[in-house]
Amino acid sequence: MGRIILLVILAFIGAGLIGACGPRQFTTLTIYDKPSAYVRLEFDRRVKKGSEHSHPISLTNEQVAAVLGGVRIKEHLAFARGDIVPAFTDKDIAFFAPLLALALSKATPEEIVTFYATRYQSAIQREVTSGGIFVQGDVLHLILANYWSPTYRRGDFVVADTQDDRLTPMASLTTYGGHLDFEPQSATWERSAGGFERFF
Repeated sequence: MGRIILLVILAFIGAGLIGACGPRQFTTLTIYDKPSAYVRLEFDRRVKKGSEHSHPISLTNEQVAAVLGGVRIKEHLAFARGDIVPAFTDKDIAFFAPLLALALSKATPEEIVTFYATRYQSAIQREVTSGGIFVQGDVLHLILANYWSPTYRRGDFVVADTQDDRLTPMASLTTYGGHLDFEPQSATWERSAGGFERFF
């Protein structure tokens, strides 16, 4: 690729960037789909005429892996502040990077790439990591809506796990916030909008 892509991390965990009660995304193409994970192209309802995304775009697996590998999260828990940890493990990166790169190469200007992964913590409780990625001009946007967010909490009145989280990968499942960052620190700076930028 002959141009520089500027990475912008937009979402804070639990910020409710796209509300769970809003209209769900419309899937246009499935890149990968298993019960535990998927990568899809979805129609982006936020796109307005004249401000479409810069898709399709060709990024290498290594470039996407570098983006995922640099993302850090500091969880804000109920009564304490968590440690700063990588948002994606090496296993996550090896799995998602080629799928996200492929999805971006197939996306249209009206589509966003969504990703989703879930794991069981108990017989009735799952955790979800999900979000989206798109390119606007020379800017790559990564939205991390959930970072191993629980689908069920003891205080919930509704106990049943309805699997609706698969339909809304960009809706936060938790009210607890978080802070996203990027490493190396020397390659980031804070934006007034609340995100971080980095060249690669």
